[in-house]
Parts: sequence; C-alpha cells; structure tokens
Amino acid sequence: MEVLYVSLDTAEKNAEFAEAMKTKTLVLSDPDGETAKRFGVIGFGGLYSKRWTFYIDGDGILREIDKNVKPETAGRDIVRTLDALGFPRLSSSAAP
Repeated sequence: MEVLYVSLDTAEKNAEFAEAMKTKTLVLSDPDGETAKRFGVIGFGGLYSKRWTFYIDGDGILREIDKNVKPETAGRDIVRTLDALGFPRLSSSAAP
C-alpha cells in the first residue's frame, strides 16, 4: 500500500517541501487542479485542496472517504481506519 498526496503546488515546490521535511512521501503535483476537481476536493476558488483521505484497496475499490481530517491526529486516524477496514498491516524494519 502506498500513500499518495495531491498538491496544487508545482513539482518543484513539492520537491522543496519533501527535502525540507526529509520525507519520501509520494506527492502528485496538480497545479491546474484537474485531479483535485475529479476527486471533489478542490477548495474555494481553486486555491487549495481539501484535506480528505481516500482509502482505496488493492483492487482499486474505494472503501472509505474521511472528509474530517485533522492534521494533529491524521496518522493515528489513518491507522485506526485501515485496521477497521481490514487492510493488512505491513511489517516494519524500524526498531521499536
């Protein structure tokens, strides 16, 4: 399973952000907002995208949409929802 974020920023701006945050998270640059529009997450005036989480299984089936994402608890909320939906846990090589 991969996590993909959609950003209305340019690829260059997203690369700068990833470098600054030292993350390897996948970010789809969508400066014209076409993908955000298709997913219904384009914000007022097309200036931002809403923070929604889409849970799509390995067969491409949309299982859940969280439209109430809270940045401060998003990580825990995602894990809880993945567990509730029965998504398998991936093993981690990170030390406890």
